[in-house]
Amino acid sequence: MNVERVNSARSVLVGYIRTTLAVLGLSALGGTPDIARAIDVFRTDATVPRTPADAFADIDAAHPCQFGPLGAPLRLAEAVNRALCEHPKTREAWANVKVQAAAVGVAKSAYLPTLTANLQDVRDDAVTNVKGYPRLSSANRSTVYSGSVSANWVLYDFGGRKAALANAQALLAAARANQDATLQTVFSTVATDYYAAQAAAGKLASAKEAESIAHDSFIAASARVTHGVAAISDQLQAQTSYAQAMFNRAKIEGDLQVALGTLAADMGLRPDQPVTMPDADDGVVPDQDFAASVATMIDEAQSAHPAIAAARAKLGAAIASEQQTRAEGLPNLSLVAKYSQNNQPASLGLGEPQFAATGRDRYVGVQVQIPLFEGFSRSYKVRGAHAQVEVLQDTLDEARQQVGLEVWKSYQALQANIQNVGNTVVLKQIAQRSFDVARHRYAAGVGNILELLGAQKALSEAKQQRIQALTDWRTVRLQLAAKMGHLDAGDLRREQVPQQ
Repeated sequence: MNVERVNSARSVLVGYIRTTLAVLGLSALGGTPDIARAIDVFRTDATVPRTPADAFADIDAAHPCQFGPLGAPLRLAEAVNRALCEHPKTREAWANVKVQAAAVGVAKSAYLPTLTANLQDVRDDAVTNVKGYPRLSSANRSTVYSGSVSANWVLYDFGGRKAALANAQALLAAARANQDATLQTVFSTVATDYYAAQAAAGKLASAKEAESIAHDSFIAASARVTHGVAAISDQLQAQTSYAQAMFNRAKIEGDLQVALGTLAADMGLRPDQPVTMPDADDGVVPDQDFAASVATMIDEAQSAHPAIAAARAKLGAAIASEQQTRAEGLPNLSLVAKYSQNNQPASLGLGEPQFAATGRDRYVGVQVQIPLFEGFSRSYKVRGAHAQVEVLQDTLDEARQQVGLEVWKSYQALQANIQNVGNTVVLKQIAQRSFDVARHRYAAGVGNILELLGAQKALSEAKQQRIQALTDWRTVRLQLAAKMGHLDAGDLRREQVPQQ
């Protein structure tokens, strides 16, 4: 057995395999798994955003999705940016884009040849004992190796690969659109929770002020009773109002903590994370100038909303999938090649000694695969794929209708809230003057306690309505932008403008 010759042949085959892998971009057999993860021949990573927030958030380009301690007070821009980077839904949507980008790479790789290597090195211990005929018995021990490299390159498949690639690209577009829609939704949700927390903080400040006023009224009523210029009922009614104010303040404190915990969770923080909110009156004021009509808004949303884009892309993917399903039932033409080598020992027959040998096999040719009969499954697969196209067409129509309705509702709500913000300014001013008059009248002994408590309650309610009107307007304004699919970092910057 010529060991040197066998080892030389084995080295040649391994070298051929290594060279082939190097040509394909894999430098070593042992490093294939890690290198395969790093190689991006088709540059699919270029279609994947750097962060879950994409370019949607107003974040530091040099250090994306990296944050320090919470701002005090916390601004909407910071809350939204943290949420877009850390919220599980945005990270899930980002991961789905990665999945579909990889699927595009898989679809493109179908245009390249496939190369398969097979190496085997075994210790062969063959013993045959023929009872009564020792000459026929044998005992052979040898080290046998075999190796082969085979290649397959599909040259033509009646559009199957093209349809598969179109399907993958459409699903990637759908994933990107879905990521945009998710960012819009999370943006809107966080803004709503932010304004709810801001409103709760403002209501708490108002409730504390109302409690202080109620306390002053109780002290004033008690003093009048002590001096004998008012009935004890005045003191009791003022004390009741004071107790009610304390009850309301305690309830609003609880509401504030719930709202702050919800906002912290949106940002990926613990619910008990301390958060400081700005004053409810700190922000932009309503602008009643709308250049676009609601009809134009609806048309724009129905054509450009991320949810519409996602539904449209999924429909395109379904159409491509139907074409792929049809093509899979047609013939395909491939170029095939193989080279193998082994050192399987040769023998003249049973019981004869074995001799060292080297075997080689190679071929190259054209292969045609023709599906003749699949039990009628192809027909049903095509029917199912076509039905899926119909389903997604209806889904697209439904999405258009829903987006149009949501824009209409948000637009009308915004119009009402703009008017109410102005109305609450007048209401608060009137309530403040009414309370001042009632307080002076009661101090002068002209007014009664019911007049004072009524004006006091009206002032507290007017302040609460002012805070709620501002909160509702800010929330609905961003919700309208979200329904139109237009939320972006510019909306955050506009929120930073101080009230004039």
